[in-house]
Amino acid sequence: MMAGAPAHAQKIRMIVEGRVIAATLTDNPTTRDLLSMLPLTLTLDDYADTEKIVYLDRKLSTAGAPAGSTPKAGTIAYYAPWGNLAFFYKDFAYSRGLVTLGTIDAADAGVAAYKRGGELKVRIERAD
Repeated sequence: MMAGAPAHAQKIRMIVEGRVIAATLTDNPTTRDLLSMLPLTLTLDDYADTEKIVYLDRKLSTAGAPAGSTPKAGTIAYYAPWGNLAFFYKDFAYSRGLVTLGTIDAADAGVAAYKRGGELKVRIERAD
Protein backbone atom coordinates (compact mmCIF):
# COMPACT_ATOMS: atom_id res chain seq x y z
CA MET A 1 0.00 0.00 0.00
CA MET A 2 1.20 3.52 -0.77
CA ALA A 3 2.25 5.75 2.09
CA GLY A 4 -0.61 8.03 3.02
CA ALA A 5 -3.28 5.90 1.32
CA PRO A 6 -6.33 5.11 3.47
CA ALA A 7 -6.25 1.61 4.97
CA HIS A 8 -9.26 0.32 3.01
CA ALA A 9 -9.26 2.62 0.00
CA GLN A 10 -11.08 1.39 -3.10
CA LYS A 11 -9.86 2.38 -6.55
CA ILE A 12 -12.42 3.13 -9.22
CA ARG A 13 -12.17 4.26 -12.81
CA MET A 14 -14.43 6.71 -14.52
CA ILE A 15 -14.65 6.68 -18.28
CA VAL A 16 -15.50 10.21 -19.43
CA GLU A 17 -15.94 10.50 -23.20
CA GLY A 18 -13.43 7.70 -23.76
CA ARG A 19 -10.90 9.09 -21.27
CA VAL A 20 -10.11 6.91 -18.23
CA ILE A 21 -9.84 8.81 -14.95
CA ALA A 22 -8.71 7.04 -11.79
CA ALA A 23 -10.06 7.88 -8.35
CA THR A 24 -9.60 6.62 -4.81
CA LEU A 25 -12.63 6.26 -2.55
CA THR A 26 -12.42 6.21 1.23
CA ASP A 27 -13.95 3.40 3.25
CA ASN A 28 -17.23 4.55 4.80
CA PRO A 29 -20.85 3.32 4.69
CA THR A 30 -21.82 5.79 1.94
CA THR A 31 -18.95 4.71 -0.29
CA ARG A 32 -19.66 1.03 0.32
CA ASP A 33 -23.30 1.61 -0.67
CA LEU A 34 -22.21 3.35 -3.88
CA LEU A 35 -19.76 0.54 -4.67
CA SER A 36 -22.62 -1.98 -4.39
CA MET A 37 -24.30 -0.20 -7.32
CA LEU A 38 -21.31 -0.33 -9.69
CA PRO A 39 -20.89 -0.39 -12.59
CA LEU A 40 -23.01 2.67 -13.39
CA THR A 41 -23.42 4.63 -16.60
CA LEU A 42 -24.62 8.13 -15.83
CA THR A 43 -25.37 11.45 -17.48
CA LEU A 44 -24.03 14.32 -15.38
CA ASP A 45 -25.39 17.86 -15.44
CA ASP A 46 -23.46 21.00 -14.60
CA TYR A 47 -24.39 22.69 -11.34
CA ALA A 48 -23.39 26.20 -10.27
CA ASP A 49 -20.37 26.23 -12.60
CA THR A 50 -18.59 24.27 -9.83
CA GLU A 51 -19.54 20.61 -10.08
CA LYS A 52 -21.16 17.93 -12.19
CA ILE A 53 -24.06 16.16 -10.50
CA VAL A 54 -26.34 13.20 -11.08
CA TYR A 55 -29.28 11.86 -9.11
CA LEU A 56 -29.08 8.18 -8.25
CA ASP A 57 -31.94 5.69 -8.49
CA ARG A 58 -31.96 5.46 -4.69
CA LYS A 59 -30.51 7.31 -1.73
CA LEU A 60 -27.23 6.06 -0.26
CA SER A 61 -26.62 5.20 3.38
CA THR A 62 -25.16 8.06 5.41
CA ALA A 63 -24.68 6.08 8.64
CA GLY A 64 -21.88 7.64 10.67
CA ALA A 65 -21.30 10.42 8.14
CA PRO A 66 -20.05 13.80 9.37
CA ALA A 67 -22.49 16.73 9.33
CA GLY A 68 -20.87 18.12 6.19
CA SER A 69 -17.63 18.78 4.36
CA THR A 70 -15.65 21.36 2.38
CA PRO A 71 -15.01 20.06 -1.15
CA LYS A 72 -11.95 20.90 -3.22
CA ALA A 73 -11.50 20.48 -6.97
CA GLY A 74 -11.25 16.73 -7.48
CA THR A 75 -13.58 15.78 -4.61
CA ILE A 76 -16.18 13.10 -5.28
CA ALA A 77 -19.09 13.48 -2.87
CA TYR A 78 -22.68 12.56 -2.11
CA TYR A 79 -25.13 15.34 -1.24
CA ALA A 80 -27.51 13.54 1.10
CA PRO A 81 -30.38 16.12 1.16
CA TRP A 82 -30.86 15.81 -2.61
CA GLY A 83 -29.57 12.26 -3.12
CA ASN A 84 -27.03 13.17 -5.79
CA LEU A 85 -23.41 12.37 -6.58
CA ALA A 86 -21.19 15.39 -7.11
CA PHE A 87 -17.88 15.63 -8.95
CA PHE A 88 -16.28 18.96 -8.04
CA TYR A 89 -14.12 20.72 -10.60
CA LYS A 90 -13.77 23.88 -8.46
CA ASP A 91 -13.26 24.38 -4.72
CA PHE A 92 -16.46 25.14 -2.81
CA ALA A 93 -17.57 26.24 0.66
CA TYR A 94 -18.51 23.96 3.56
CA SER A 95 -21.81 22.26 2.76
CA ARG A 96 -23.99 20.64 5.38
CA GLY A 97 -25.12 17.17 4.24
CA LEU A 98 -22.18 16.71 1.84
CA VAL A 99 -20.42 13.36 2.39
CA THR A 100 -16.94 13.07 0.89
CA LEU A 101 -16.52 9.75 -0.93
CA GLY A 102 -13.02 10.21 -2.31
CA THR A 103 -10.86 12.12 -4.73
CA ILE A 104 -9.82 12.00 -8.34
CA ASP A 105 -6.22 10.80 -8.63
CA ALA A 106 -3.94 13.31 -10.39
CA ALA A 107 -6.66 15.86 -9.75
CA ASP A 108 -5.46 18.53 -12.18
CA ALA A 109 -5.61 16.21 -15.19
CA GLY A 110 -8.74 14.33 -14.08
CA VAL A 111 -10.74 17.39 -13.09
CA ALA A 112 -10.28 18.94 -16.54
CA ALA A 113 -12.59 16.30 -18.06
CA TYR A 114 -15.47 17.56 -15.89
CA LYS A 115 -15.03 21.27 -16.68
CA ARG A 116 -16.74 21.37 -20.04
CA GLY A 117 -20.26 22.78 -20.16
CA GLY A 118 -23.47 20.83 -20.56
CA GLU A 119 -24.22 17.17 -20.02
CA LEU A 120 -21.41 14.68 -19.64
CA LYS A 121 -21.65 10.90 -19.95
CA VAL A 122 -19.58 8.87 -17.47
CA ARG A 123 -19.23 5.20 -16.65
CA ILE A 124 -18.03 4.37 -13.14
CA GLU A 125 -16.62 0.94 -12.35
CA ARG A 126 -14.37 -0.77 -9.83
CA ALA A 127 -10.70 -0.83 -10.75
CA ASP A 128 -9.82 -4.14 -9.10
